[in-house]
Parts: sequence; C-alpha cells; structure tokens
Amino acid sequence: MTMFTVLEGVAAPLLRENVDTDTVIRIERLVSLEKVDLGHWAFETLRYRKDGSDNPDFVLNQPRYRGARILLAGRNFGCGSSREGAVHAILGMGIRCVIAPSFGDIFFSNCFQNGVLPIVLPQAEIDKLAEEARESAAGGAFAVDLEAQEIRTPGQRTVSFATDPNRRRALLQGLDPIATTLQRDGDIESFQQRDRQARPWIYG
Repeated sequence: MTMFTVLEGVAAPLLRENVDTDTVIRIERLVSLEKVDLGHWAFETLRYRKDGSDNPDFVLNQPRYRGARILLAGRNFGCGSSREGAVHAILGMGIRCVIAPSFGDIFFSNCFQNGVLPIVLPQAEIDKLAEEARESAAGGAFAVDLEAQEIRTPGQRTVSFATDPNRRRALLQGLDPIATTLQRDGDIESFQQRDRQARPWIYG
C-alpha cells in the first residue's frame, strides 16, 4: 500500500448526501473488471450520459476539477452495500482523500485498508472548504498533512482533523492489515512455539 504523508492537489466539491457504494461503482463493473480498471467507471451514472459521453454537469468532469485528488462529500458518503470496490474505484480516479460529515461504516474502514484517508469534519467546515475550492483560481491546491493532522487551504487557513492513531500509523507507513500483522511476526512465532509445547495435539 502506498504511504500517505502529505497529499497536495485540487479538492472537488460533491456535496450530495447519501451517495451509496452502488453510485460510486455499479455491481456489474465489479463482476467484469479487475480493480485496477475500475477508475474509469467510478460515479458512472453521474459521470456519463446515456450515450457514453461525459456529463458536463458532473463536478469531476469540469475542467478545474479534473484530476482532483481530494473529494469534499456530503453526509453518509459510501453508505449501502459493503463493496470494497467502491474504494478501488475512487482510488483509480486518483482520489486519495475524502472529507465528509459522516461515512458509511464499512466504506470508512475500507478506505484505511486501501490507502485512502477519510476525514470527518462538521458540515459548516466542509461548506467553507467547498467555497474555497470554487473560488480559487484553477481549483486551487489543498494540502492534507496526515503527520500534522491538518488541512492547509488555498485561502491560507489551517483546519485540524483527528484520526485513529493505529490507522494513522498504518497509512503513514503504507501498511495494509496483513503487513501490519506481520510487523509482529516475532511475537506470533513465540506464541506458536509456546502453544506447541502446551497443546501439542493442536498441531498434529
């Protein structure tokens, strides 16, 4: 998993509430495509017209927000079914940070496990960030600093956020759950050796 330290880039405001994982990526795309190919189909029903052309009204199709690395979202983002492919899809678009007032619980966890940073902020603060994103020339560059746990805005503001310490450490070090577990490989081996002596029949 790629380390997350400081992320700099454009922030795109998609402040719709209750954007579910089926809106992020349709289930039929998960059946037919590898996860590395899902980015093209992220937000398919919002992003494309019926003829397959870009929908100019969709924020991520607008020139100033194309290639955005940060998504400003509405309440309950990533609700619905527990499809990890939703995170793969937004990551495939280049988005590595989603800032919202609240998230679907499973989507929130899936973000950390796949190198995406979800940040919870009050609605009023997200509205301010969205306004700065709209007003800044060419979208304006934001910086999300996970080490300092702060967002630096084009308007020279600093916004603090909180992250679970263990999840923060894993993102900073680029560790997925398996890699995190393997950091304690010595402890695991010691336990197994003791357990083999105490309960040899388990290992027969």
